[in-house]
Amino acid sequence: MSNQSLLALSAGLPILLVTGLMLAGWGGTRAGPIGWTAAIAVAVLGFGAGPELLLWSQAKGLALAVWVLYIVWSALLLAEVAGEAGAFDVIAEAVGRLTAQRDLQLLLLAWVFSAFLQGVTGFGVPVAIVAPLLVGLGFPAMTAVVATSIGHSWAVTFGSVASSMYALLAVTGLEAAAIAPASAALLGAAALACGIAVAWVGGGWPALRRAWPALAAIGSAMALAHYVLATHRSWPLASFGAASIGLAVAALVSRLPRYRVATQAAEAVAVGDPNRDGRSMSVAAAAAPYLVLGLLVALAQLPALVPFFDALVLELAIPATGTRLGWTNAAGSTRGISVFGHTGALIAYAALLAGFLHARAGRYPTGAGRRILTRTLAASRKPTLSIVVLVCMAQTMSDSGMTYALAEAIGRVTGSAFPLGAALIGALGAFITGSNTNSNVLFGALQQQTAALLGLNLPWVLGAQNVGGALGSAFAPAKIVVGVSTVGLAGQEGAVLKRLLIPGLTIVLLAGLAAWALA
Repeated sequence: MSNQSLLALSAGLPILLVTGLMLAGWGGTRAGPIGWTAAIAVAVLGFGAGPELLLWSQAKGLALAVWVLYIVWSALLLAEVAGEAGAFDVIAEAVGRLTAQRDLQLLLLAWVFSAFLQGVTGFGVPVAIVAPLLVGLGFPAMTAVVATSIGHSWAVTFGSVASSMYALLAVTGLEAAAIAPASAALLGAAALACGIAVAWVGGGWPALRRAWPALAAIGSAMALAHYVLATHRSWPLASFGAASIGLAVAALVSRLPRYRVATQAAEAVAVGDPNRDGRSMSVAAAAAPYLVLGLLVALAQLPALVPFFDALVLELAIPATGTRLGWTNAAGSTRGISVFGHTGALIAYAALLAGFLHARAGRYPTGAGRRILTRTLAASRKPTLSIVVLVCMAQTMSDSGMTYALAEAIGRVTGSAFPLGAALIGALGAFITGSNTNSNVLFGALQQQTAALLGLNLPWVLGAQNVGGALGSAFAPAKIVVGVSTVGLAGQEGAVLKRLLIPGLTIVLLAGLAAWALA
């Protein structure tokens, strides 16, 4: 075996370790540090990295991690602020009452409303909230979890205020304008495919025949809105905006005669308690924080206001580094963090405003503030550690030349068929880590370098990574656990996974084939 092949094999060791340990049941907080340690060891022993390179590599990794985590922490806070006030219950009840037709109810909640939640929260929130609502409407628990898991997955990349996309930009060093169009096109097509999968899960071919007008109208509207927002400097809100348009179109579709059929279950719907301390909440009040967030993101893009939002940017100068084997990294700086203009800051503003308004309206029981902070901190611990160690592992591999060696080897093996493999790699990363964000961190640079080596169209390759990571998160064990725990299916994770794999992998393969044809 040649020295080049041995280097490639050793470069893949950290990823193999993380993959194997997670498939064996280890979480990211346990497997991540081992992968990080292995990356440092291989960088030193196999690729000739010295202490200076390792030090600055970890500094860059930590800065990237904080850049991503700023969004994660703020999004979790916003979710808890809204959840404590009952805002999700109010919005879901309004959605559930739009129609009495069962197929459309399933599409509205498992496909459109779950994508809306993914647009503004993410991190397992859509499944945790929507699956119990569907059970309350009389849907089987298994159907509720499977339909919601696959239904919202198309919105993951540009959801959570595009935290997954931010992670991909961070590890590749590219601008959103370069890769957002291809990703948005593939994910828009996946949106319609996910709707078809939801209808199929709910009732097979008969359900598809009944639901096709709604699928065509809502899916086309969401795909178009998703693409327009992603390509016109509003990509952090592409999923939120597309799902909002989807809800509006669904309201119109629900007026069609075929969807006005009454059912006893729909008339008896009871979705949570929209009251807090005797005061009810309107749908407008429940949705207001997200509308404010949309306004803030738009304002932050205005040239006249950019200096105001970017008044304080934190970054650290990084010197040039290199390895004994000749791999070099140019001097530069860490990823700049705009303290007041970062998307995480904008989400935090919306969360604080929402908390103030809900408290003033009397929608918070006693001790709500303490519960919100406690739950936010508790939910932040695992993703914080996982993202930090995985980002630092990826940065170590990149700065030492390991990622390049691995990409070169994969390029030699796959050749021009790599875009299809890129979608599967993205899905694998999300399956292992439970996150499109983590998948992009692990494999973004690898996909970039392999595409460059093979002379492939980079945006479509990274689009395949994005769509694979988004759809792969649907059947990630970590998310399945969240879903089954909320509907009384604890211990049936394997059965849910089996139901999810066929539709999930089918859409991943179709997206990969499309990327292959276009790249």
